Amino acid sequence: MERAKELARLGPADRRKLLRFVIATAWADLMVTPREVGFLENLLRKLRLPPDEEAEVLQWLEEPPRPDEVDPATIPREHRELFLETMRGMMQADGHASAEEKESLRLLERLTL
Repeated sequence: MERAKELARLGPADRRKLLRFVIATAWADLMVTPREVGFLENLLRKLRLPPDEEAEVLQWLEEPPRPDEVDPATIPREHRELFLETMRGMMQADGHASAEEKESLRLLERLTL
């Protein structure tokens, strides 16, 4: 299924969860670059969030999510590949995947199999 269609099928709770994981990926190397912010903004447009929810998500960029907000066990099985693919996109958004970002994604892949 096309990624845009999969994104559109996400319910509000799963959208928020996906966005938390995407932001955690951006924070894996302890800095969020302008290109990573751009990736998130493009994702928000695809998700068509209401303006107030979009503003809230952008505020999440101010500090990394807490570990309990990005527990891999909470990713719905039917959305795992979508989450991983979207996180890979964030990881590559700035043109450089740091060792921390790569390790974070590898760990998540192992935990969600």
